Amino acid sequence: MNIQTQVKRRHFLIGSAGTVAAAAVGGPAIAQDASEPLPDYVAWKDPDDFIVHSKQTLETKRAVQGTELITPSNELYIRNNLPAPSDDIVADRDAWEIEIDGVANPGKVTLGELKTIGVETVVCVLQCSGNGRAFFDHETSGSQWSVGAAGNVVWTGVPVRAVIEAMGGAADGAAFLTGTGGEEIPEGLPPETIQVERSVPKAAMEQAILAWDMNGEPMPLAHGGPLRLVVPGYYGVNNVKYLKRLALTEDESPNKIQQTSYRVRPVGVSGDPSQPSMYEMNVKSWITGPLMDAETGKVQVHGVAMGGVSALEKVEVSIDGGQTWAAAQFLGPDLGPYAWRPFVLITELAEGTHVLASRATNVVGDTQPEQFPPNERGYGNNGWGVHAVDVTVS
Repeated sequence: MNIQTQVKRRHFLIGSAGTVAAAAVGGPAIAQDASEPLPDYVAWKDPDDFIVHSKQTLETKRAVQGTELITPSNELYIRNNLPAPSDDIVADRDAWEIEIDGVANPGKVTLGELKTIGVETVVCVLQCSGNGRAFFDHETSGSQWSVGAAGNVVWTGVPVRAVIEAMGGAADGAAFLTGTGGEEIPEGLPPETIQVERSVPKAAMEQAILAWDMNGEPMPLAHGGPLRLVVPGYYGVNNVKYLKRLALTEDESPNKIQQTSYRVRPVGVSGDPSQPSMYEMNVKSWITGPLMDAETGKVQVHGVAMGGVSALEKVEVSIDGGQTWAAAQFLGPDLGPYAWRPFVLITELAEGTHVLASRATNVVGDTQPEQFPPNERGYGNNGWGVHAVDVTVS
């Protein structure tokens, strides 16, 4: 099946406003009417910028992403595994306490004290594991994200490695960095079944920070304030919000969100700890404009691209569904290996329908594939074919 047939058969039609209009296969993404108010904890965002899948999942519209170098906080997507805590926790940010374990001198530290240990700023992509889920042919549970569960964010905080050093260094045998969120656990439910606690390989500690600022302002409650674990290059679930405990551990967290959730497995197979976990992001790109219509003549085809855990090398753009490719140029400065880069190709578009696609390659040679293998939960979809868009030129 050629890519043009594939796109027409099962591709979401993306309107000029960036909303998901329909899906040929797998059903439409159900979205709240934009005229309805957003939930209170995200009322400071503009509903016109989002597809609202639920009170805890807001997707940034594709057109809104445009060629933004940094995603403004009020445009960044929302994904919460549990309801956000009360805003009481950000009333006195510096008083927020975090427990540090798995070190020579374990104990509690306030956010105010963390600020005296060290500070760094990192720019990196925040992306939900299921971004692109809506483009799989099989039915998947979870929010039907297209491309809007991602953004490029400036984080400021203390390096985790500096915190560990200040607490006397790592205890012997540590293999994982484990973060525990501070969301309230519904009464009557065993914490391990619902509590957000994720473990990542200890090596990730070298890049990780405990962030208190986002895009130059105190971390919003909606995005994990007052304190969030940020692991550059790793999918969003590992970037634990409302961080209450950080530990170096010998084993992965026993919680469900670690043991059986966010595991990549074949369609129809249940999750278990033997399967790959959603840790490092893969190389990926997508077109953000034009999305539906364009006039004949010279056109700027633009989008965003990321290298995963490695810097980008190049992005190519096709206007004929992948039959031919041309090198795109990056827009703006390179903000580091974990940041996304906007790109553009100025090209001539003749009258008719064009299938616009992009394909990214990082510095270690990983190239975005045409198709990504189906998996039960629809994780990690970076296939350039299904991320392509049909554009009518007249």
